[in-house]
Amino acid sequence: MKRRSFLAAASAAALTPMITKAATPAAPPSNPLLAPWTGPHGGLPPLDKVKPELFASAFEAAMAQQRQEIFALTAKRMAPTFEGVMAAFQDSGRTLNRVSALFGVFTSTMNDAAMQKVEAETTPKLAAFSDEIIQNEQLFSRIKAVYDARETSNLTPEQKRLSWVVYNSFARQGAALDAAKKARLGQINQALASLYTKFSQNELADEEGYTLELAEGDLAGLPDSVKAGAAAAAAEKGLTGKWLITNTRSSMEPFLVYSDRRDLREKGWRLWVSRGDNNDAHDNKAVITEILKLRAEKAQLLGFETYAHWITDDQMAKTPQAAMDLMMQVWKPAVARVHEEVADMQKVADAEGATFKIAPWDYRHYAEKVRKARYDLDQNVVKPYLQLEKLREAIHWAAGQLYGFTFTQITDVPVCHPDVRVWEVTKGAQRVGLWYFDPYARAGKQSGAWMSEYRTQEKFRGVVTPIVSNNCNFVKGKPGEPVLISWDDATTMFHEFGHALHGLNSDVTYPALAGTNVARDFVEFPSQLNEHWLPTKPVLSRFAVHYQTGQPIPDELVAKIEKAKTFNQGFSTVEYLASAIYDMKIHLAAKGQAIDPAAFEQTTMAEIGMPPEIVMRHRPTQFGHIFSGEGYSAGYYDYIWADTLTADAAEAFEQAPGGFYDKTVAKRLHDDIMSVGNTIDAGEAFRRFRGRDVKIGALMRNRGFPVPPGT
Repeated sequence: MKRRSFLAAASAAALTPMITKAATPAAPPSNPLLAPWTGPHGGLPPLDKVKPELFASAFEAAMAQQRQEIFALTAKRMAPTFEGVMAAFQDSGRTLNRVSALFGVFTSTMNDAAMQKVEAETTPKLAAFSDEIIQNEQLFSRIKAVYDARETSNLTPEQKRLSWVVYNSFARQGAALDAAKKARLGQINQALASLYTKFSQNELADEEGYTLELAEGDLAGLPDSVKAGAAAAAAEKGLTGKWLITNTRSSMEPFLVYSDRRDLREKGWRLWVSRGDNNDAHDNKAVITEILKLRAEKAQLLGFETYAHWITDDQMAKTPQAAMDLMMQVWKPAVARVHEEVADMQKVADAEGATFKIAPWDYRHYAEKVRKARYDLDQNVVKPYLQLEKLREAIHWAAGQLYGFTFTQITDVPVCHPDVRVWEVTKGAQRVGLWYFDPYARAGKQSGAWMSEYRTQEKFRGVVTPIVSNNCNFVKGKPGEPVLISWDDATTMFHEFGHALHGLNSDVTYPALAGTNVARDFVEFPSQLNEHWLPTKPVLSRFAVHYQTGQPIPDELVAKIEKAKTFNQGFSTVEYLASAIYDMKIHLAAKGQAIDPAAFEQTTMAEIGMPPEIVMRHRPTQFGHIFSGEGYSAGYYDYIWADTLTADAAEAFEQAPGGFYDKTVAKRLHDDIMSVGNTIDAGEAFRRFRGRDVKIGALMRNRGFPVPPGT
């Protein structure tokens, strides 16, 4: 997942917010959050100087500074020009961008009680500030003038693209509305900002507040690596002689796979799927209802039938129906596969003397048993070859093969927590950027895995190199012992690093077009494509080495992994698609009335024929992708849309003489996809790389589903 900053989500195009009247800075310059980033490596974020109490005055001062900048921009009497408007717009707000980057780090990874209070107070103010940009009539008038003249002003293709992106962002956010509608839109955006924060904090509270405590007699079936992580989690809580399964995916999923205690699997599963849905102070159902009402009203103010129509309008999909058509085309064969998978699992359970039907808390457990029986593939045998640090080396090595990057760990960089480490990225003698790695779970850190950009690449006023981060939630084992991860977790590492590579490879002029600032249903394409380098032999033979013997993973085990690659695709596809379909359907249904998200979940799952053995990957009350901000709202379909592109692009490598390390195809990937950002339309970028439009056949082949004729 590419986690978007609040300001990027608020402006819909990662544009810098600005206001149009001069003001006096509200904080003294001694506030370290306001200072330009100095030091080596192109300047460094002062993460060691961040304190929650500094943010309020820093944001006030940064916004005041932008008021001065935009006042100067709009006060000009000369006719609007690209340099005087678009370029000036790009060049302003740098202080706010720096403060916002630090704010994003701490709200996602260091979100303690003090930071949560700051977050709740700050996000509505930032929403109001973003609305002042959009509702600035003088600014929009000058932007529109440059946009209207873009074809006759001798602009470069990138300058024309920037003019369109900036104008389109303003127009879509209501810049042309009348005063009354602008005022109401501002109220809605501020209310939504508060609700997003409340949703996120409720989810975090349930992740930290509910755990599964185990005694020694409860450990049956758990491998040593899971027990070690659970012991470490218990020790951190001061629970002597206990083991603790935390309410995060990286802790709970392995427990559900391996635990032989069905009663405890059910208990753990219910804790996990009930986050935000416990009818207590942290319940998210009413929050969702209010979010949906406000989003529906917002879309109607902006001239769209529903919020889903507004979201998809400027994406590759263009319409909700196009997204739904793709999802439903995959849904039916995926459900059919689930029925086959459940039948296989039931046979195993029956052979063991089970007196129950497979339930959701059984699925992962018995799927693993079927995998062992059918493919002679035991994930416990694979896991000793998957050391976290070796996989970190692997993602670096593969990036070197594809893009010529070298990663060198550095220690002269301030970080927000001792777990965070930093690498300088170079290409020959050229500095490419910095990569931060924050791998472990801790209190105050959002669950899951994601990529963030602290600084976006640009060549606008001199060369600015990017700073990106990857964040995970692996559970630490005993001190000095390697952390062993699952194959799925290894895949996730490659996925999130694909986002980082997208940012590091960026080579454009203007920051609004750089890095991962692309269409939402395109942004997951580079990351999902990067997953394909994990199972390649060069990676596995070098980095999948046994943590005790140092021996590389045996060829016969790799062959089993390859043979089993389409195993359990029914489950993984249905689990994801159910969430994506729910997301789209509930935003299509929301037209101002109050919607009960739990009732809508039941109705929707019944309508599409959801297998009873599976629940949505993200049930509504914990669906942070769509309810803790606008990053993936009415856009969770992005993953299947991007995976269609991914599977097709992967076949280009598979069919090349050098396979996934073919230099010619890798250069096309760099030149046509990874380096161009949003300087060209996403569909055109893919056509340049592939030589044609995308086809769905590769996606279906990749998942082992029937392939439609002609694809």
